[in-house]
Amino acid sequence: MLPPPLVEKPSVMPIHLKRTAVVLKPDQTRVLLRPFDVGDPQRMAAIIGRIMALPEEQVSPLLEEVSAGFSERHKDIRKSFLQRFGQVRGSLSGTDNISQQRKLLIGSYFLAEYSLESAALFNPSIVHHPDQTGLPEGALRFILSLRATGEGHISSITFRVGVIHSDQRIEVFKPTGFLNEPRQVPNAAYEKALFGRKLTELGLTGNFTARLMSQLGDSFTLDELRAALKTTKLLLADSLSAEDHTISRGIWMLARSNYEVQFQPEQELSERVIFPSTPSQRNGIEDARFVCFHDDNKDCTYFATFTAFDGSTVVPELLETSDFLLFRFITLNGPAAKNKGMAMFPRKIGGRYAMLARQDNESISLMFSDNIHFWNEHTPLLKPAFPWELVQIGNCGSPIETEAGWLVLSHGVGPMRKYCIGAFLLDLQDPSKVIGRLREPLLKPNQNEREGYVPNVVYTCGALIHKGELIIPYGLADHATGFATVLLSEVLASME
Repeated sequence: MLPPPLVEKPSVMPIHLKRTAVVLKPDQTRVLLRPFDVGDPQRMAAIIGRIMALPEEQVSPLLEEVSAGFSERHKDIRKSFLQRFGQVRGSLSGTDNISQQRKLLIGSYFLAEYSLESAALFNPSIVHHPDQTGLPEGALRFILSLRATGEGHISSITFRVGVIHSDQRIEVFKPTGFLNEPRQVPNAAYEKALFGRKLTELGLTGNFTARLMSQLGDSFTLDELRAALKTTKLLLADSLSAEDHTISRGIWMLARSNYEVQFQPEQELSERVIFPSTPSQRNGIEDARFVCFHDDNKDCTYFATFTAFDGSTVVPELLETSDFLLFRFITLNGPAAKNKGMAMFPRKIGGRYAMLARQDNESISLMFSDNIHFWNEHTPLLKPAFPWELVQIGNCGSPIETEAGWLVLSHGVGPMRKYCIGAFLLDLQDPSKVIGRLREPLLKPNQNEREGYVPNVVYTCGALIHKGELIIPYGLADHATGFATVLLSEVLASME
């Protein structure tokens, strides 16, 4: 009897990935005006005392010299001087007789320039721009978010605007010369029920919390919370324990970590900088993964999961915006909201929010939740399998919906801590099913991409599809940002 004929496995279609000539490099001239904190209040008072001792005839020439040196690098520099004076004037006794010029000069001594991207400009995420007007047919305007790293290895979020032209040529517009931080929205409202649930998740409960919450309405402001904390401490003064003080600090930190900031419409998108501003973010806002999330009405809200780093602990947090002017910062709670690399699906699945995550530092999990703030359970989805990813794998941004399934770019770490970008495919209806996976990397560092702040790394925080082509912005050795393109059909055909 003859043996059955051998069935040859069809060969995997080759992938023709193309690197573009577009490279965004860190620019040390892009400086942000930041408060200069001398640390010790006594030292601040001594500095102000020395400025106050200057003869009045010296004040104006000194102010003119400072203004002339910095007015072309920052908008309304004197307005910034005066605002900073208002913040430090508490170290002065009696300010009624100080000249306007001296106030401005005092403010200038407590400001400093921070070079936002002096070390690196990398780990980009790309989404459709909310304004697609005025473009030729077949073109797409996009927003690129980037991780900018400067002095002290502090990371923040900066933006660029670009266009994918009808011939698939990628253009990123040159940023303007000015940088601006948003102002914090002073009377942002907190929902009592949501805030109370977050307190319970954090274990901040007990008599102190109950007394505090009874003084608050269904919604409240930060000032109202501050007043309620003060009142509660007075009411419980005779019985206030060390635990109560700890709970009070925790409540205040939670409120400070859930806040809103507002940019002005006249500020170009490339001028807007989201700089760390809470204790949990003290050492950086890292690797924001933006996604255009479509609700049940098909309206788009942009969410970005990011890593907040305080110097020792990393926690995942969430940004929300509809217009890139008003941003809400949201803490993520629950036992599954931990570690780096959370990325949201762009719509609900089965009526629930869905998220990819990496709770164990080395493999990818899938999570669902009825409430975007709380993540309680995770299910293992994908483990390291191939030589180039045996150290760890993780997502490289939010899943992208295609007719074939959810396309997820992944990163893998292999020998010599070499980072490569791969891809896998999840079932559209049931994303717990992996229906395809690249055996070899889609993108790995070449000889021109190996050297940088962290060698041998390519990494992205989000890609998009335009006219059948996958557009991948990616970080080069944790230093700069490049772009690569590849046909979606080739990626899907190469999966096993």
